[in-house]
Amino acid sequence: MSSEIEIGMGKSGRRGVSFSELAILPSRRTRDASEVDISWQIDAFGLDLPILGSAMDSVTSPITASRLGSLGGVGVLHLEGVWTRYDDPELVLRSIAEATDSESRQALLEAYSAPVRSDLIKQRLAELRETTPVVAVAVTPQHASRLLGDIRSAEPDLLVIQGTVVSAEHVAAVGEPLNLKKFVRELEVPVIVGGCTSYQAALHLMRTGAAGVLVGVGAGGASSSNEVLGVGGANATAVADARAARMRHLDETGVYVHVIADGGITSSADIAKAIVCGADAVMVGSLFAASTEAPGYGSHWGMAAAHPTLARGERRFVEPLGPLETIVNGPAIDASGRTNLAGGLRKAMAVSGYSSLKDFQKAELTVTGPERG
Repeated sequence: MSSEIEIGMGKSGRRGVSFSELAILPSRRTRDASEVDISWQIDAFGLDLPILGSAMDSVTSPITASRLGSLGGVGVLHLEGVWTRYDDPELVLRSIAEATDSESRQALLEAYSAPVRSDLIKQRLAELRETTPVVAVAVTPQHASRLLGDIRSAEPDLLVIQGTVVSAEHVAAVGEPLNLKKFVRELEVPVIVGGCTSYQAALHLMRTGAAGVLVGVGAGGASSSNEVLGVGGANATAVADARAARMRHLDETGVYVHVIADGGITSSADIAKAIVCGADAVMVGSLFAASTEAPGYGSHWGMAAAHPTLARGERRFVEPLGPLETIVNGPAIDASGRTNLAGGLRKAMAVSGYSSLKDFQKAELTVTGPERG
């Protein structure tokens, strides 16, 4: 599947593969699901669940971060979201959810017009510290330097630097761009950076000293980067390429950098396929936005949807799935794979004959056909 496809004279493209086009091939043995270990570790933090809640205001609040943390995962709170702009963001979140389709764009613009406040960054981090085993927060590359002092004083456990596309070599004719390598290495906090979709981009991000790399551009349900920018990548191919970059980086430095699949995770099957492609963990958005506790009140949007001049997403509604604990640990409400994500992953590993996530990364895959809508 890696052969080039001719687009026209002098122009070719590589065929990319999505999770929906893959199936995992079972090995010669099977196991009991109760004997499967889905835990992982990033830096000094051992986690029971290889799932992060997306840094989206419709997904992760201090409450959902605490709930996901109690289930063994990590919720990532965005430090440029409504939680750090308003003392009480509930009215703002509800206004976005209750806006009509024609009003939703304006509701988003108004919601994110208020400035980010240093006092609220400290307050939210203090709230997370009291209730959450691993405190994880996110910032965009363009505002990371400005918020550095607040980040340091708040002392999170993990920092995510996340944008539509993040590179280690941003070039700007005006102004001083973020020196990602310098920024990452000056922080005592382990940093996860992304997104990216290629081998070279992943490798360069790993060389910044990051503890993890987010892999995925335009694959999420709330993103329209492909429609607006024409930029993106097939998620399975992107993760597999990042896995290869990790192997090279490990050979060069002896340092293992975690690969986190971000976007396009719509079921427990997608989580299993992402792990087999090489991911250590996944970042989940729309599934968690459908939980009872989700702060979006049944609606879902990404940070890029509120961009003042070039929105790359929009508010959309999600079908309710039940409490966060049901989505993570079941019981499954139907056979769609959208609930009991941990159970689905354990069962996939068990029937394929693998006992740990590292072993599961060695499983074989088969390409079943073109993506179905």
